Amino acid sequence: MPNPSATLIIPVENQVRELDAKLLLACIAAERGFPVVLGSRAFVHYRVDSIPRGVYLAKSMRALSERMFGILRDLGHHIVAWDEESLVRPPDEYFYRRRLSARTIKMASALFAWGPDDARVFRDFPGYPGTPIAITGNPRADMMREEIRPYFRADVERIRQRHGRFVLVNTNFGHVNHFVPALQPKPGSTGTKDGFRAGLAEHRAVIFEHFQKMLPALSDALPDHTILVRPHPTERHDTWIEAAAYHGNVRVVNEGNVIPWLMACDALIQNSCTTAVEAAILDTPAITYEPVASERFDVALTRDLTHRAASLPELVDLTRSITQGKLGVFEFPNRRERIAHHIAALDGPLACERILDALECRGYADQAPPSTGVMRLAKGRILNRLRTVEKKINERRPGHRNHGDYHAHRFPEIAVQELERRIGRLGQLLGRFDGIRVEQRSRHLFSIAR
Repeated sequence: MPNPSATLIIPVENQVRELDAKLLLACIAAERGFPVVLGSRAFVHYRVDSIPRGVYLAKSMRALSERMFGILRDLGHHIVAWDEESLVRPPDEYFYRRRLSARTIKMASALFAWGPDDARVFRDFPGYPGTPIAITGNPRADMMREEIRPYFRADVERIRQRHGRFVLVNTNFGHVNHFVPALQPKPGSTGTKDGFRAGLAEHRAVIFEHFQKMLPALSDALPDHTILVRPHPTERHDTWIEAAAYHGNVRVVNEGNVIPWLMACDALIQNSCTTAVEAAILDTPAITYEPVASERFDVALTRDLTHRAASLPELVDLTRSITQGKLGVFEFPNRRERIAHHIAALDGPLACERILDALECRGYADQAPPSTGVMRLAKGRILNRLRTVEKKINERRPGHRNHGDYHAHRFPEIAVQELERRIGRLGQLLGRFDGIRVEQRSRHLFSIAR
């Protein structure tokens, strides 16, 4: 007998960042009776016209998504959404221009917020149409909770065995070191509506240079430590490999979820990166290296939760103090309250549970969204197949955002057996998920069900 529940469609854009958390969400959804389709965001879109009507979990509501959202709606899928990038973000005005579209957000049936601050950002958006907002937290934060951290224990031990004691340098320079250079802001555009973006890129470029020059100093100051550089998922690695050359204790890595690396390191060094918030949750000592500072372009949250170094000598001294055990996590009054204002569900029910509670309250556990009718369904299928052809052509175009190399960079091949292994680790840890099975639907696309 067909499952009456709506299919939960979970796209993953950056595998190392999102997969573990979205796999947890998929398992809990399957446990509650939802059929789940999970996989690469691009490949979900290619096959979405063959997925039973359901609920599509969008990772953003940018103007770029308007076309795909329209296709999803024509096919009979409902859309619920959060913004994957809204925890650490620029000022509201620029965030609204780059990350939210009045036409796209109008097509969402519900919004999920990281925390009260994120909910406020949605409500204050000039194009906000009154869509229901649930302050649920985010599954990525679930993976950092005390009861789930042991999921990464084996990874932490393996990292320490391989690298010994190390300092983690997490970079965030997609504006100036993007894997696809065409996606970087163009020089000289400060007078246009993208003036903020160009100014931000200029600011980031200066810090980018300082981060490269920082590596030899750290290498010399901490000869008994490894300096591990972990580039952002959107960045080119060759730049950092060149910067690390000739320094035997400097390495470039980008393997797996960042959480075990944060758990394993002695200290984190970053600038305007989400890892500052993640380190604060995990009680990992962190430093913001800000050789130049800007109230306009720097992210206040990442600075406020960390130690701060304005010069290379100060950075070296702070890092040495942390590695020697003289300095720990940056403490300040109401630290936990500050974090909770930005990330809900750090205790109590998991964010995954709260998200599924909200979906069940909307009736999706009892029935799929209604059909849109023969004509509209046919329209959605035709438009999606035309879009897929276009994207497949772009996969072969060097330097294009849809090029196959960039997709492989963000979502490398993963086997059913590896997903089942991860589900087994989650299940053993939480005492649940018996009978949850994975089947491969197509390349990069999987069904997860009880």
